[in-house]
Amino acid sequence: MPNRLSVVMIAKNAADVLPDCLASVAWADEVVLLDSGSTDSTVEIALQAGAKVFINEDWQGFGKQRQLAQIYASHDYILMIDTDERVTSELASALKSVLENPQPDAVYSIARRNLFLGRFMRHSGWYPDRVTRLYARSRYRYNDNQVHESLEAPGAKVVPLKGDLLHLTCRDFASFQRKQLNYATAWAQERHQRGKKVSIAGIFGHTLGAFCKTLLLRAGFLDGKQGWLLAVVNAQYTFNKYAELWALNQGYTEKLQ
Repeated sequence: MPNRLSVVMIAKNAADVLPDCLASVAWADEVVLLDSGSTDSTVEIALQAGAKVFINEDWQGFGKQRQLAQIYASHDYILMIDTDERVTSELASALKSVLENPQPDAVYSIARRNLFLGRFMRHSGWYPDRVTRLYARSRYRYNDNQVHESLEAPGAKVVPLKGDLLHLTCRDFASFQRKQLNYATAWAQERHQRGKKVSIAGIFGHTLGAFCKTLLLRAGFLDGKQGWLLAVVNAQYTFNKYAELWALNQGYTEKLQ
């Protein structure tokens, strides 16, 4: 008998993207959604699709929210996805094969195809953009990071799966920019608490490095105008997070605008 799968996701005000996400994992044994205080129809959509819905508005960061969401899952394996992601048919087949015969002491990585302003990127560091998302529920969990959280799986073998996870990263540029600013603030606060320091020269060094890395080392120029724009966006995001870290190092408490 195959292992059973719990698809787990966290959400807030995701009504516009949630139906397609849920449809792509309708074959799973269980879908668990942990909402952090939606004011739209996210909860209703999830319930109508048969998902198990829980609420936690005490937001302590993405890592801890994913940890809590996992607690509500009840099956052997976890597939952790976001509401703006979709499981393709090829990936679904690969996931089902793993459940039939999983490898011992293994976790599984998935290639994401990221959408940026109407184009699924093929370069720029945004593909294959492998993320480890399938794992045994009783053995592994996410770390405590406020942003850029990841699965803690020390010693586990990481097995790549066939098939893509479609990620609607940037559908609207303004909302994408707002999200990037929020991530930069959370990143800076977390690193400041850990004692990380940065100089003025370091801010600009990291910023230039992010631009060149995206455009040249990761061949962003092959993604056309989206690749160039993404290089600028990555540079801006890098500048924001290191500038905010510098401000915190200097004792400033107000968010940089």
